[in-house]
Amino acid sequence: MHPTSVTPSLPSEQPPQTLLDLITSVLSLLLFSSLNVQSFTGRWQVIRTKLTSLQSSISSLSHSPHWSQNPILHTLLPSLLSTLQRLQSLSHQSSLSSFNGGKLLFQSDLDIASSSLSSHLHDLDLLLRSGVLHQSNAIVLSQPGPGSEKEELIFFVRDLFTRLQIGGVEFKRKAMESLLQLLNDNKKSASVVAKEGNVGYLIGLFDFNNAQNLIREHAVLSVSILASANDESRKIVFEEGGLGPLLRILDTGSIPLKEKAAIAIEAITSDPENGWAISAYGGVSVLIEACRSGSQATKTHAAGALRNVASAEDITMALAEEEAIPVLLNLSISGSNAAQEKAANCIQILASSGEYFRTLILQEKGLQRLMELIHDSSSADTVEHVLRALSSLSVSDSTSRVLSSSTGFIINLGEFIKLGNLTVQHISASLLASLSMSDGNKRAIASCMSSLVKLMESPKPVGLQESSAFALVSLLTVRSNRKELIRDEKSVMKLVLMLDPTYELVAKTLPVMVVVALLSGGSNGCRKRLLSAGAYHRLQRLTEMEVTGAKKALQRLAGNRLKSIFSRTWRE
Repeated sequence: MHPTSVTPSLPSEQPPQTLLDLITSVLSLLLFSSLNVQSFTGRWQVIRTKLTSLQSSISSLSHSPHWSQNPILHTLLPSLLSTLQRLQSLSHQSSLSSFNGGKLLFQSDLDIASSSLSSHLHDLDLLLRSGVLHQSNAIVLSQPGPGSEKEELIFFVRDLFTRLQIGGVEFKRKAMESLLQLLNDNKKSASVVAKEGNVGYLIGLFDFNNAQNLIREHAVLSVSILASANDESRKIVFEEGGLGPLLRILDTGSIPLKEKAAIAIEAITSDPENGWAISAYGGVSVLIEACRSGSQATKTHAAGALRNVASAEDITMALAEEEAIPVLLNLSISGSNAAQEKAANCIQILASSGEYFRTLILQEKGLQRLMELIHDSSSADTVEHVLRALSSLSVSDSTSRVLSSSTGFIINLGEFIKLGNLTVQHISASLLASLSMSDGNKRAIASCMSSLVKLMESPKPVGLQESSAFALVSLLTVRSNRKELIRDEKSVMKLVLMLDPTYELVAKTLPVMVVVALLSGGSNGCRKRLLSAGAYHRLQRLTEMEVTGAKKALQRLAGNRLKSIFSRTWRE
């Protein structure tokens, strides 16, 4: 004889305790009746195992002090009761071997009910593990502000993700809105969300039903914020497999979603250890296409991502094969200021990668485009990247001749030396020193010589002093430039100070080299200025110290009249 089945369905408006009592009653009957089934015993054995787990979960739920206050249970419990009632009806049919509609239909109904039971078990387990049922304020949680305690923030995040994963569409929508508000209002929340929430679930929402595009958009935006917030949250997004889905969004999503995905991808690839994954996911072509046809924001961040990974060998080759160089060159001219800077940086990296890439850049008229950009750009960062790219390209004799003969470019270098930051000044001085300029071009930038003298006093960045000295020596091959520098009293005094053996900031060979260049024309005016500034005794001391070039400088400073005397003295 079988227990009487409970078939009436109760509305979801029933109080939680009433629903729980009914569930407990039906569950007890099911556990008993499932022992007497005559058909599909294997399936019923699996269901019975699930029912036993459910009994344990219901017991844990009933012992949670504030379980009845949680709004998720107002949806979950009626659905669970309905599933149990359906299983009870099926168990009655199994025990009688009575299958209305046939065995196949019955088997299908049984599998559907078993699957629903598994889903309810998962949701209950998630709810119990979250700990939110032990909090008295589980009905309505106030948004934690910037000054909130960490424990309060942790609880809010756990409750939020519980509602996000268990609830229906409306629960998900409200949970996503709360999550975005939290991430936007509370900067420290990103790490807590990444560690205490379920980032993998957020990423899974990228493929959410298209009818719920708002939830999908919120999920992409949330992951983008997490990826950009800090190293910790960015690492978790990557480890949860976020890069591949983000690349898919960048490839096929709407314009707003592409922009958010590009931001996240740029952030993830800022960690060098993550760069390899771009190639693994086939992301190089996706990023190049985003640089070609995306919105300005998408182009900017896609270029930033390419910049981040361009130095990786396998990706560098992929950039060449996918014809990234013309796209990047075009972006460096036509993009926003930020896009220009990142594209120029990427080009600079490729230009320094070897002769093959320099040839590709030159074939795409990259030299002319970069020279245009350096003339038009107002961004110091962009100018720096372009100068570095041009420096790499100038190893080619033909490129060096073009740069050397371009008066506009040479004038730009002179202006950078006078007005740029130290890095830009260093690169500009290095380029000047390496180019074979005409006397006319050297005269055109004579005004930067005083800046070069000043830069010779700067010990950082490494190599700046040498570059400045060699550039200055190059400019001093022109007589009018020597006359102009020697008239600059401050620059002369600085040069003489640098000759002092006790002045340790500058290697003595550098000012000596400049003095030799100043005196190369035999000008009495130059000698008199240097002598009156006290250069003679300092050069004499440097000669005694056997500093390279000091003897030659001293001989030129003394003039032809005394040259024979010095020669005899040194022989003795």
